[in-house]
Amino acid sequence: MTATELEATRAGRGPLLQYATGSLGMGAWVTVPGLLLLYFLTNTLGVSPLVAGLALLAPKIIDAVIHPVFGTLSDREARRHGHRRGVMRWGLLLGLAMVAMFTVPGGLHGTPAALWVAVWYVVGNVCFAAFQVPYLTTPSDLRVGYHERTRVFMVRMVMLTVGLLAAGVVAPILVSDEQRDSYTRMALVFALVMVVTALVAIRGVRRLNATCGFREPAAHSQSVLADLRLAWGDRDFRLLVLSYLFTGATTHLVLAAVPFYAEHVLGSSGITAVLMGAFLGPAMVASPLWLRLSGMIGKQKGLLLAQTMFVLGTLTLAAGDRLPTALTVAVVVVLGTSFAGLQLLAFSMVPDAVAAAERRGQSRAGAYTGVWTATEAVGTAVGPYVYSAVLAIGGFAAAVDGESVPQTAGAVDAVLIGFTAVPAVLMSIAWFIQRRCTLDREHLVGHTGSPE
Repeated sequence: MTATELEATRAGRGPLLQYATGSLGMGAWVTVPGLLLLYFLTNTLGVSPLVAGLALLAPKIIDAVIHPVFGTLSDREARRHGHRRGVMRWGLLLGLAMVAMFTVPGGLHGTPAALWVAVWYVVGNVCFAAFQVPYLTTPSDLRVGYHERTRVFMVRMVMLTVGLLAAGVVAPILVSDEQRDSYTRMALVFALVMVVTALVAIRGVRRLNATCGFREPAAHSQSVLADLRLAWGDRDFRLLVLSYLFTGATTHLVLAAVPFYAEHVLGSSGITAVLMGAFLGPAMVASPLWLRLSGMIGKQKGLLLAQTMFVLGTLTLAAGDRLPTALTVAVVVVLGTSFAGLQLLAFSMVPDAVAAAERRGQSRAGAYTGVWTATEAVGTAVGPYVYSAVLAIGGFAAAVDGESVPQTAGAVDAVLIGFTAVPAVLMSIAWFIQRRCTLDREHLVGHTGSPE
């Protein structure tokens, strides 16, 4: 199929919406642990910030191994059966892990409680990887062109944003009393959502594969290590991955820091839901705008712009409570608009890398996606861990069942610095790495008449 024919192929609205529905539940898994686990550990289970950070980091490091394995397994299934849905079905167990993770036995506090959470976080991450790796490989599998891949990701990102927003606003409300039973009830609600939306998504993937065609992975894949070497040897993909490692660490640090910033800098834990709404709400409007902008200037320039906006926004928030609340919320809206671009453009460049590899006869869509989601998983843990380390350095004091514990001026400064200056530095590193990527030039070369 030529590049012109690929560009003319479009995913049907119905199958695309069904596919994207999976991101509603996956958004809950991304948001709820990222937003609440660190706070749950330190303010309800009495875990010190440093131990809490380790409890969140260790499971994600294990993800660095698990995700590439599922990438290779899904590639093998794709060659054998012409689809990846069998691997995805294992992800239906994610809801069970979600409930268990937030249902800590009453007698556990401190380090034992952290261990309980960490073990179930590992189980949940394995189930999440089983679904997420083949799910995110779908746009790479479809026989569509450069701009249609971005459209597929844009619809998925809008659904993801709805899931992120709903979880980010509803979850803090459901656990506002910071009691253990409330966390269990909250987990049950989102577990049900995750299972139902995953089932709808699996049907959507089947319909997309039937209508848009399926790119079968290269038949000469040998092992997980061979796939890793192939993916890591791709210069542009490697730069994209490294940049997203710092981008993901930054955005998830900010996500984990929001409850601390609201309570200890702005002086109101109730404003957490407002800030989460301001951060995630704009993405539903901004994603189509980023799609249009990328069509005019390319995904690379759009991604660099989004990273720049995020740096400037976090530096502005360094003023802390000296900013009027309305202005603080407005800046968070800018961060949310940037976040939409960071997600849409970075993720939509992954299938571009796969398409470029296919032109070189080295297509391994599952392997590339496995490396990508492993990087995302590590970033989601590194960010909160960095923030917990900043809190520990500042002397932040843990609490049990939401009791009020006075914090020193140094601890409050740590809350602020970790939410503003540290993300600005991390995102700046992502920008410097991303600017060396040449995938958009690869796209131009691939559209001179040769097959994609």
